[in-house]
Amino acid sequence: MQSALEEALRSVGVPATLMPSGRTDRGVHARMQVVSVRLEPGDSAESLEQRLPARLPPGLGLCGVRRPGSFHAQWSAIGKEYRYRLRLGGIANPAWAPYVLDVPAEPLLQAGATVTPERLTELLRSAEGTRDFIAFHEKSSPRKPRTLESATLHALGGGLYEARLCGEGFARYQVRYLIGSALKVAAGLLPEEAWRAALETGLAMEGFKAPAHGLVLWEVCYPPGVDPFTAGERLHPPGLPLEPPFHFG
Repeated sequence: MQSALEEALRSVGVPATLMPSGRTDRGVHARMQVVSVRLEPGDSAESLEQRLPARLPPGLGLCGVRRPGSFHAQWSAIGKEYRYRLRLGGIANPAWAPYVLDVPAEPLLQAGATVTPERLTELLRSAEGTRDFIAFHEKSSPRKPRTLESATLHALGGGLYEARLCGEGFARYQVRYLIGSALKVAAGLLPEEAWRAALETGLAMEGFKAPAHGLVLWEVCYPPGVDPFTAGERLHPPGLPLEPPFHFG
């Protein structure tokens, strides 16, 4: 995404390096990704907002351009929300197939394994709090305490569910390992004791990294006075397509 956006910017006369709020894994979707870019003197946010959309590749859209005061997409951020879509039952909807982990059909969870929403909810809630999540992220990310403010599961209908994880920041693959490992425990393929030990002491376990295609970076949060977006724009970003994986807000 970054290279494609930088190329599009160069094509409209903005030869700048992007400063994103963070990086998403290949295959992960983003409803709200925020980037900082330095504009040349005389260029305006309004002009860029008009020129850039036609230069963007399919699958990459522009919801808005702002010119705030002191702002950095990454360092000004105070939190993020990720959402992971998964099917626990019902009949698979073809429109959602590229954006949902089909749990009953996932071979790494032993196809046919049963995961109840109640059990998955219980496990996700137990991960909330400030702790060392080293057992749930790549060692390339710094090892330090991180706060998972909430981890909840929401029914979307037809056997489709959405796990919503909110926190001050996430290490590489942290959300995918948390979701995947919780599914593995809920399916009875991993002892709950191993899950609890990983959360409480950082003890390594035989977890499962959930596939990238079910994950969406839903929102990047900024403090009042710095946030360049209104509450209405956050709820309904202008220009965002009302189709999978972006609806069910």
